[in-house]
Amino acid sequence: MLSKNLLVRPDGMISFPLIGDVSVAGKTVPQVRKVLEESISKFVPNSPVTVILVTLGSAKVFVVGKVASPGEYVMNGRTTVIQAIAMAGGLTTFAEREGISVLREAPEGLVAFPFDYAEIEAGRNLRQNMELKPGDTVVVP
Repeated sequence: MLSKNLLVRPDGMISFPLIGDVSVAGKTVPQVRKVLEESISKFVPNSPVTVILVTLGSAKVFVVGKVASPGEYVMNGRTTVIQAIAMAGGLTTFAEREGISVLREAPEGLVAFPFDYAEIEAGRNLRQNMELKPGDTVVVP
């Protein structure tokens, strides 16, 4: 019997003996079981697979700098830059509204996206209020 406790990595993958990396992002427990059964059956036919979700981790973003409450925040569904700033209690009096950035890990390294709060307040350049991804950091200088 092959038994393994696995952690889903931030890229949505798990690593399992014999079959290697398997994408489980966005899948239900029954869907993950089926994927594992199909992959393992190539090596061990008719092998039963049981999948049990032990811990459900929440997607998080980080807001640092001149906000009322810097810290780690749980994303409950779609979260934009302005929503993350609001979760952190908003900007402080001395925050630089034009110098905010979103930091994101990418395959090529850390990427910074500029965010101009003043433009959002004025109703301009609304596309910069991008949807955040788990692990993003909003930096408010």
